[in-house]
Amino acid sequence: MTNLIGTYECKTDSKGRFMIPSSLKKQLNSVINGGFVLKRSVFNNCLELYPMTEWASMVSQVDKLNRFVKKNNDFIRSYMSGLKMLEIDSTGRILIPKDLISFAGITKNLVLASSVNMIEIWDKDKYEEVVNKSLEDFGSLAEEVMGNQTHSDGLS
Repeated sequence: MTNLIGTYECKTDSKGRFMIPSSLKKQLNSVINGGFVLKRSVFNNCLELYPMTEWASMVSQVDKLNRFVKKNNDFIRSYMSGLKMLEIDSTGRILIPKDLISFAGITKNLVLASSVNMIEIWDKDKYEEVVNKSLEDFGSLAEEVMGNQTHSDGLS
Protein backbone atom coordinates (compact mmCIF):
# COMPACT_ATOMS: atom_id res chain seq x y z
CA MET A 1 0.00 0.00 0.00
CA THR A 2 1.20 3.46 -0.89
CA ASN A 3 1.26 5.91 2.05
CA LEU A 4 1.68 9.43 0.77
CA ILE A 5 2.53 12.45 2.92
CA GLY A 6 2.36 16.17 2.27
CA THR A 7 0.49 19.05 0.71
CA TYR A 8 1.99 20.80 -2.30
CA GLU A 9 1.13 23.92 -4.27
CA CYS A 10 1.56 23.88 -8.04
CA LYS A 11 0.64 25.91 -11.08
CA THR A 12 -1.00 24.60 -14.22
CA ASP A 13 0.00 25.78 -17.66
CA SER A 14 -2.44 26.81 -20.39
CA LYS A 15 -2.93 23.16 -21.42
CA GLY A 16 -3.76 21.97 -17.89
CA ARG A 17 -0.39 20.38 -17.17
CA PHE A 18 1.37 20.60 -13.83
CA MET A 19 4.75 19.47 -12.56
CA ILE A 20 4.80 16.83 -9.82
CA PRO A 21 6.87 18.29 -6.94
CA SER A 22 10.13 16.39 -6.47
CA SER A 23 9.42 15.32 -2.88
CA LEU A 24 6.07 13.83 -3.96
CA LYS A 25 7.66 12.25 -7.02
CA LYS A 26 10.17 10.49 -4.73
CA GLN A 27 7.29 9.01 -2.73
CA LEU A 28 5.68 7.78 -5.95
CA ASN A 29 8.92 6.41 -7.36
CA SER A 30 8.03 2.74 -6.84
CA VAL A 31 4.64 3.08 -8.60
CA ILE A 32 5.30 5.81 -11.17
CA ASN A 33 5.88 3.44 -14.10
CA GLY A 34 2.51 1.73 -13.57
CA GLY A 35 0.57 4.89 -14.39
CA PHE A 36 -2.34 6.53 -12.64
CA VAL A 37 -6.11 6.86 -12.69
CA LEU A 38 -7.65 10.31 -12.33
CA LYS A 39 -11.28 10.58 -11.26
CA ARG A 40 -13.84 12.99 -9.87
CA SER A 41 -14.21 12.92 -6.10
CA VAL A 42 -17.49 11.56 -4.78
CA PHE A 43 -17.86 14.09 -1.94
CA ASN A 44 -15.91 17.18 -3.05
CA ASN A 45 -15.28 19.30 -6.14
CA CYS A 46 -11.77 17.99 -6.48
CA LEU A 47 -10.01 15.22 -8.37
CA GLU A 48 -8.43 12.04 -7.03
CA LEU A 49 -5.21 10.68 -8.49
CA TYR A 50 -4.63 6.99 -7.74
CA PRO A 51 -1.46 5.06 -8.51
CA MET A 52 -2.60 2.11 -10.65
CA THR A 53 -1.86 -0.38 -7.84
CA GLU A 54 -4.13 1.52 -5.45
CA TRP A 55 -6.80 1.87 -8.12
CA ALA A 56 -6.80 -1.91 -8.59
CA SER A 57 -7.60 -2.26 -4.89
CA MET A 58 -10.49 0.23 -5.16
CA VAL A 59 -11.91 -1.51 -8.23
CA SER A 60 -11.79 -4.88 -6.50
CA GLN A 61 -14.13 -3.47 -3.83
CA VAL A 62 -16.50 -2.08 -6.44
CA ASP A 63 -16.38 -5.35 -8.38
CA LYS A 64 -17.88 -7.20 -5.39
CA LEU A 65 -21.17 -5.34 -5.79
CA ASN A 66 -24.10 -7.33 -7.18
CA ARG A 67 -24.90 -5.82 -10.59
CA PHE A 68 -28.43 -7.25 -10.48
CA VAL A 69 -29.26 -4.66 -7.84
CA LYS A 70 -30.16 -1.48 -9.73
CA LYS A 71 -28.75 0.82 -7.05
CA ASN A 72 -25.38 -0.96 -7.28
CA ASN A 73 -25.36 -0.74 -11.07
CA ASP A 74 -26.21 2.98 -10.94
CA PHE A 75 -23.42 3.54 -8.40
CA ILE A 76 -20.86 1.67 -10.51
CA ARG A 77 -21.77 3.66 -13.62
CA SER A 78 -21.49 6.99 -11.81
CA TYR A 79 -18.32 6.03 -9.93
CA MET A 80 -16.55 4.83 -13.06
CA SER A 81 -17.70 7.62 -15.38
CA GLY A 82 -15.12 10.17 -16.43
CA LEU A 83 -12.11 8.10 -15.40
CA LYS A 84 -8.84 8.90 -17.14
CA MET A 85 -5.71 6.80 -17.27
CA LEU A 86 -2.64 9.02 -17.05
CA GLU A 87 1.11 8.81 -17.07
CA ILE A 88 3.70 11.29 -15.95
CA ASP A 89 5.48 12.62 -19.04
CA SER A 90 9.26 12.66 -19.53
CA THR A 91 9.54 16.08 -17.87
CA GLY A 92 7.56 15.04 -14.76
CA ARG A 93 4.23 16.61 -15.70
CA ILE A 94 0.66 15.35 -15.62
CA LEU A 95 -2.02 16.62 -17.98
CA ILE A 96 -5.46 17.15 -16.44
CA PRO A 97 -8.15 16.70 -19.11
CA LYS A 98 -10.38 19.73 -19.74
CA ASP A 99 -13.59 18.06 -18.50
CA LEU A 100 -11.97 17.27 -15.15
CA ILE A 101 -10.49 20.78 -14.87
CA SER A 102 -14.01 22.08 -15.34
CA PHE A 103 -15.49 19.68 -12.75
CA ALA A 104 -12.96 20.72 -10.09
CA GLY A 105 -13.07 24.41 -11.00
CA ILE A 106 -9.29 24.46 -11.32
CA THR A 107 -7.79 27.75 -12.36
CA LYS A 108 -4.05 28.37 -12.43
CA ASN A 109 -3.09 27.52 -8.84
CA LEU A 110 -3.73 24.08 -7.45
CA VAL A 111 -3.02 22.03 -4.37
CA LEU A 112 -1.95 18.41 -4.33
CA ALA A 113 -3.06 17.01 -0.98
CA SER A 114 -1.94 13.50 -0.12
CA SER A 115 -4.71 11.39 1.32
CA VAL A 116 -3.06 8.15 2.47
CA ASN A 117 -3.04 6.11 -0.78
CA MET A 118 -4.06 8.76 -3.31
CA ILE A 119 -3.65 12.45 -4.06
CA GLU A 120 -6.48 14.96 -4.07
CA ILE A 121 -6.08 17.70 -6.69
CA TRP A 122 -7.83 20.95 -5.76
CA ASP A 123 -8.12 24.47 -7.02
CA LYS A 124 -6.08 26.32 -4.37
CA ASP A 125 -8.86 28.71 -3.27
CA LYS A 126 -11.42 25.89 -2.99
CA TYR A 127 -8.97 23.75 -1.01
CA GLU A 128 -8.27 26.51 1.51
CA GLU A 129 -11.99 27.16 1.92
CA VAL A 130 -12.81 23.48 2.56
CA VAL A 131 -9.86 22.96 4.92
CA ASN A 132 -10.62 26.10 6.93
CA LYS A 133 -14.25 25.06 7.30
CA SER A 134 -13.38 21.50 8.38
CA LEU A 135 -10.81 22.78 10.90
CA GLU A 136 -13.49 24.84 12.72
CA ASP A 137 -14.67 21.79 14.65
CA PHE A 138 -11.94 19.27 13.91
CA GLY A 139 -11.69 18.17 17.55
CA SER A 140 -15.30 16.97 17.58
CA LEU A 141 -14.89 15.29 14.21
CA ALA A 142 -11.72 13.51 15.39
CA GLU A 143 -13.47 12.29 18.51
CA GLU A 144 -16.47 11.04 16.54
CA VAL A 145 -14.43 9.28 13.86
CA MET A 146 -11.47 8.01 15.88
CA GLY A 147 -12.73 8.09 19.50
CA ASN A 148 -14.06 4.54 19.56
CA GLN A 149 -10.95 3.01 18.02
CA THR A 150 -9.06 0.45 20.11
CA HIS A 151 -5.28 0.62 19.84
CA SER A 152 -3.35 -2.49 18.89
CA ASP A 153 -1.87 -2.52 22.42
CA GLY A 154 -5.38 -2.93 23.88
CA LEU A 155 -5.67 0.64 25.14
CA SER A 156 -8.57 2.81 24.09
